[in-house]
Amino acid sequence: MRTPRAKYFNTTGPCDPQRHYMLPPTQRLPQARALIDMDRFFVLHAPRQTGKTTALRTLASELTADGDIAALMFSCEEAKVAGDDVGWTESLLLDSIRDAAARSGWPKELRPPSQWPHSSPGSRLRAALREWCRPCPRRMVLFLDEIDALQGNSMISILSQLRAGHNARPEGHPFPTSVVLCGVRNVRDYKVASRGDPGRSNPAGPFDIIAESLSLGDFTADQIAELNDQHTQATGQEFTKDAVDRVFELTQGQPWLVNALAYEITFEMRVTGTITARQVDEAKERLIRSRATHLDALVGRLREPRVERVIEPIVAGTSPSMDAAFDNDVSYVHDLGLIRGTRKLEIANPIYREVLLRVLGNRTERFVMADPRSFVLPDGRFDLPRLLEEFVVFWREHGEVLIRQEGYHEAACQIILMAFLHRLVNGGGHLAREYAAGTKRLDLLVRWPYTGPGGQRLMQREAMEVKGWRAGGDDPMPDGLAQLDRHLDRLSLSTGVLVVFDQRPEAPSSNERGGFEQATTPSGREVTVLRV
Repeated sequence: MRTPRAKYFNTTGPCDPQRHYMLPPTQRLPQARALIDMDRFFVLHAPRQTGKTTALRTLASELTADGDIAALMFSCEEAKVAGDDVGWTESLLLDSIRDAAARSGWPKELRPPSQWPHSSPGSRLRAALREWCRPCPRRMVLFLDEIDALQGNSMISILSQLRAGHNARPEGHPFPTSVVLCGVRNVRDYKVASRGDPGRSNPAGPFDIIAESLSLGDFTADQIAELNDQHTQATGQEFTKDAVDRVFELTQGQPWLVNALAYEITFEMRVTGTITARQVDEAKERLIRSRATHLDALVGRLREPRVERVIEPIVAGTSPSMDAAFDNDVSYVHDLGLIRGTRKLEIANPIYREVLLRVLGNRTERFVMADPRSFVLPDGRFDLPRLLEEFVVFWREHGEVLIRQEGYHEAACQIILMAFLHRLVNGGGHLAREYAAGTKRLDLLVRWPYTGPGGQRLMQREAMEVKGWRAGGDDPMPDGLAQLDRHLDRLSLSTGVLVVFDQRPEAPSSNERGGFEQATTPSGREVTVLRV
């Protein structure tokens, strides 16, 4: 008898209950079963690496095991290469269906016919599904995974054929009783992929048969604890409550990130004993530095015009343009998993926030030649005043060049400052950043651990507020001082730094800027103001 393999936290592909720690997949889709029982066509969308394929595969197995339904999940991904070639797309999809049915272990009476019927391109999928369903003794349910891999005319044709088959069912024509379109994007954005206008209704289009658009949510803190407890039960190794809370804080429950942190700690770092929040932070830093495939795929989207249009005002703190096209872009970026909501625009979680800024700041970091160790004072604290003086020198030498090279022009100043700080702080400390669209601000916090005179571990904290002075606007210094005051209140700090970037056309050239002054906040705190 084979010895069961040890389970682990999965970060690649669908989960397998025999090999991976995992939450019950179908519990994350409570509405799906009810919609299938009602013979509905619907969409399931969620960002990549959130468990869609695992959930659908499990749901298909459960439905088929009940005896009344033959539920099959197949992938549309291989058909991506066909582009606008409808006939080739249909052939690849029918091959994928046949392959998935062969792997299912179904009896012969449930499988597709030995040969698909001959039909013209643009009708082959509908004809094949009708031929398959006609003798099938069960209701047929199909899950089309990676549906948004289809493009252009091929997307239009496949969805149109599904619509035609759906609408012919009342006339007695056999067809799958329920179809689930599964992908990253909501059905609204399929219109963009198929060259339609997402802002206009098309009652003759292939989208009006969709009953619901479901989304697969992120894990809650309790679900993270439940997942981690499976590891504890299997190995005896515990996660402290602070560790679980820190995982939730850093990931906001994004399933891949949750599993990746746990995998990094338990397998790559090979931590023994109880897992703490400190080890979660170390795993987070390792994960970001390694730029795992999931994170690379995500940040690869940053240069897409639709993504840049949404992310740029978030980083800059500016108010975004409010038009129908922007609303659609926001929905698209939200579906990708980059932002948390569609009203208050902010990055989905702290790990994405840090990865995003590190990627955008890569070009600037290559220009930073200063030695991070030279900013450590004899007593172990970080020399922030000297760092700011060095930033002025850096800005005068490289600022204009970097702004011209940076694609995110509205956010270029903020990106350059954060990249400079990150390059010099993150060797021994940590730079935390808080930003969201419409706030007209950027909160920065430097945390620097050092050893006190008595050998005790201490934490130096330095708070900064960043503002932009843009064309047609008033000097943002008064608002900046008030916002810095509130920032310092939250952190219980007595002083801080306000940085004001003058981005007006009439501003002096970069090599003439960089003056320091002292100012008083509304509550009476003495702070440093740097104008660049």
